[in-house]
Amino acid sequence: QVQLVESGGGSVQAGGSLRLSCAASGRSFSSSTMGWFRQAPGKEREFVAAVRWRSSALYSEAVKGRYTISRDALRSTVYLQMNFLEPEDTGVYYCAAGPPTPSWDAKDYDYWGQGTQVTVSS
Repeated sequence: QVQLVESGGGSVQAGGSLRLSCAASGRSFSSSTMGWFRQAPGKEREFVAAVRWRSSALYSEAVKGRYTISRDALRSTVYLQMNFLEPEDTGVYYCAAGPPTPSWDAKDYDYWGQGTQVTVSS
């Protein structure tokens, strides 16, 4: 059974940092793009970052320069280091596994985690 399990969410003040993790199991994702999306209350799910193994990462303009996505193929884990957090970063963060080519589009991703809440207070 394929599972993506996120962890590391929480509450932090503006300017702080959090590191999210996503552990993948059930099949190999070595050739898959691993991505992070987020959804704020009342808003649509939006792309945050994505990376394919041994490939450059994609970031949304909203997080570029503040977030870093990385993956550990040996542990089948993908990380999202979030620095200089802002209240606008608040939302549920989802890990997803998708196509070989990194994509901004949530519809291209086949597997999703349950999400982890990130709350940034001003």
